[in-house]
Amino acid sequence: MKLLKNIHLSFLALSVLIYLLILLLQQVLPQVIHEEIWMIFGFLAIFSYFITSVALWLYKKSPENILQIKLLGMLIRVISALGFIGIMVFLGMENILLFISDFFMIFLFYLIFDIYTFISNLRPISK
Repeated sequence: MKLLKNIHLSFLALSVLIYLLILLLQQVLPQVIHEEIWMIFGFLAIFSYFITSVALWLYKKSPENILQIKLLGMLIRVISALGFIGIMVFLGMENILLFISDFFMIFLFYLIFDIYTFISNLRPISK
């Protein structure tokens, strides 16, 4: 698992896993997948990668502020997610409840990944 210590490869592996899960669910249970799922996936994948990369860059600049960096990243992610949902609802998205549920399922996968990387980085800091 040394290969997955690289945050970029770990993020890519997570994104491929989510992509395959979406494809599987589209085949098995198409009624639980919104027709705009790929827009949701694209937005969350790109935005989460951007936030994770910026947080990593800020951590390298100032390792003593990791808690503030991670909390700011999570706050920006939540605000942008709510903004994205608001824009899509304002534009007249069909089946809003399914859209929001699919959005937050993918959102939580990326948020759990971010929390996991944060917790895994606490060990080197505590030494």
